[in-house]
Amino acid sequence: MPETAPLPPAILLLGPTASGKTASALTLARRLPVEIISVDSALVYRDMDIGTAKPSADERAACPHHLIDVVSPEDAYSAARFCEDARRLMGEITARGRIPLLVGGTMLYYKALREGLSELPEADPDLRRDIEDAADARGWPALHAELAGLDPDAAARLEPNDAQRIQRALEIVRLTGRPLADSYARREALAPTHRFIPVALAPSDRAVLHARIALRFDAMLLAGFVDEVIDLRRRYRLDPKLPSMRCVGYRQALEYLDGQCDLATFRDKGIFATRQLAKRQLTWQRNFREHWGDLVEVDCLAADAEHAVWAAVSRGLD
Repeated sequence: MPETAPLPPAILLLGPTASGKTASALTLARRLPVEIISVDSALVYRDMDIGTAKPSADERAACPHHLIDVVSPEDAYSAARFCEDARRLMGEITARGRIPLLVGGTMLYYKALREGLSELPEADPDLRRDIEDAADARGWPALHAELAGLDPDAAARLEPNDAQRIQRALEIVRLTGRPLADSYARREALAPTHRFIPVALAPSDRAVLHARIALRFDAMLLAGFVDEVIDLRRRYRLDPKLPSMRCVGYRQALEYLDGQCDLATFRDKGIFATRQLAKRQLTWQRNFREHWGDLVEVDCLAADAEHAVWAAVSRGLD
């Protein structure tokens, strides 16, 4: 029997916020014929540039970028849609004789792309509205306690104020009558189209990463982040419950603009939320390290981090 042709490569470059993914990606772009596919649930939103640390015009001109500015801040973008879009783009990029380079920090998207999507029920608008009304009346910690009564394991993995995940967990448990783990275990696996080369950036010292996060948030403020959110409110019908406004920094900016806190408190809340995001991203990466035998981890704080990423990728391409 003839041998099956090897799958074409696709590079995965993941890491927490402020770990230097963009710089490493552009280093790879100078050495390889790549096109970048963004793996970031915030960069998909148009006109949300400063608060999402969207690549600059010069950075985007240096290498083709995809899945940036694809939906309105009024709309939602799902892991299922990402997988569909990413697989299509990977095929198109490979057909052009180039290499897909997937870069970002939305770990659920990586998991869905590589391991398949869970067979979860579609969102139920009426049930979702009921949950949101209950949260408005009783607070998310009360909803977290309710989830603990229905699915203790799911509740134990969530913070009492993690509104988005508590809402979805309650929705799934109520719709299916099963624990969340049962629903996520039912996966739709798609035939592989590419051979993944995963490289993860991780800090050897989280305190240094936290300092980077604070510096970057301050830079966003100086660049006009608050004005960006004011402009977004003029142009779109925004609500704090929209997925776009749940992106770190934006929800806190809305609270500041609505007079719920002063500028210093807004800054502190934004930095704290970003650090919490980084913590969740690193937890995902630890899980990937345990289950993906081919994952190479690079210290993002090392002076030669970009060279180490290139070395790991070049080994994977050999």
